[in-house]
Amino acid sequence: MDKLIYILWGPAAQDRKERQRVLLREVAPGLLGSGAGKLTMYIADQDSDFKSAAPFHPGERMCADISLWLDTPEQRARCEESIKAAGFRLAGFLVDEVIYTEYGGNRHSGPRSWPDGQRSPGIVAVTLMERPKRLTREEWIKRWHGRQSPVSEAMQPRCRYIRNVVVKAVTPDAPPYEGIVEEAWPSVKHATNPFLFYGAGKNPLKLAWNMTVMLRSVTSFLDLTRIRTTYTSEYILKS
Repeated sequence: MDKLIYILWGPAAQDRKERQRVLLREVAPGLLGSGAGKLTMYIADQDSDFKSAAPFHPGERMCADISLWLDTPEQRARCEESIKAAGFRLAGFLVDEVIYTEYGGNRHSGPRSWPDGQRSPGIVAVTLMERPKRLTREEWIKRWHGRQSPVSEAMQPRCRYIRNVVVKAVTPDAPPYEGIVEEAWPSVKHATNPFLFYGAGKNPLKLAWNMTVMLRSVTSFLDLTRIRTTYTSEYILKS
């Protein structure tokens, strides 16, 4: 079974509450009916509308990330039609998933205790990453997996951290993303308060130091102007 991620944009006039309704009540049943073995939706909805403590760069933001597991290309075609029929533009990617930290895997949360279909606690950041041309793919993954992942895990209060390495795009004209990260945080406050976001307690000196460490780590493998992070609500619809 292959994991595919579809990044969605639009419709432009659709508000966040309606987007949530359409994806959960109309699109999700179609995807499950088309044979999705597992399905998770990350939706930029009314419950994830806030300003982050992380740097923000201008540019169009995705409105949802649909992660699903399929057996056949025929299932993929039916799923894509279900998404397009609801008015969304999409870019699809075949990915290699690595769950670096699962719910309950560190001190920031307990094991998952909520049922399929219920909104997950907290908030999830979805980051779309491009590989800078200055780095080979091998070196890029080495810096991402070998440096950035442990640095951020030690510093930041994440509940769950999923790394998706893009194997290939499966739709025409997809952006050149080579990594898609899904990071769960305990609460909106953890994503908006820099002292919490950077694991600094109440210490301004520690905040400054941790921000410097994080900046060095991130810029070792990413161009900051090309990072696109969107905060979302997570719905694990079929686990």
